[in-house]
Amino acid sequence: MFELDVKACQDLGNLLDGIGLERTAVTVCSPEANPISESAEVRQEAVDHLKKVVDCCEALGVQTLAGPLHSALGEFSGQGATDAEWKRGQEVLLQVADHAEQAKVMLAIEYLNRFECYFLNSAEDCSRFTREANHPYLKMMYDSFHAHIEEKDPTAAIKTCIDQTVHVHISENDRSTPGEGQVNWDATFSALKEVGYDGWMVVEAFGLALPELAAATRIWRKMFPDEEYLASHALKFMKSRVEE
Repeated sequence: MFELDVKACQDLGNLLDGIGLERTAVTVCSPEANPISESAEVRQEAVDHLKKVVDCCEALGVQTLAGPLHSALGEFSGQGATDAEWKRGQEVLLQVADHAEQAKVMLAIEYLNRFECYFLNSAEDCSRFTREANHPYLKMMYDSFHAHIEEKDPTAAIKTCIDQTVHVHISENDRSTPGEGQVNWDATFSALKEVGYDGWMVVEAFGLALPELAAATRIWRKMFPDEEYLASHALKFMKSRVEE
């Protein structure tokens, strides 16, 4: 979610209601609205920004707002996360979670690989962050792309965070069509079944249609023949694995 227009979100929400589609959303934080910043002004900007995103989600009828809400995407300090940043991040997101609870929008924090952020990079860290925060509307999500880079064992990772997991991204190692790359899908789907996960599984793949998003995800080449191919093949793949 980039353009935060509540009226436009209401209109789109009405359209989706009419055709029977449920919905989730993803957003990111910029350096100017970084929840873990040393600057109180920047942290307040993060609170205000994320609350506005929640307002748009409410207008749109979004059930879950996912993404790396914990820190600025692509912003690095030159070292690992500090205890002070950890506390600041929780303080900011608890304020947003209170607002999200009123709007009935679940926040699902996403950990990213080390090349995209430095704050939360593993299932263990992300689940500890939300577990300590202890808010009913502040949980986490699991993304197979980031896990493919950072986790030694996807089964162990999923078991580590399942008590906090409310959303799952099915994403291939090259961000293209799930099932056509190197992610350990056998272990991933088997673990999700074993722990009894029964929430959203959303394909996350990136192409060239949205230049701003393509730049943020470093996608410079065509990743699949077209969006219809991606949607149809990804859905078929996911259904085949869920039904096994």
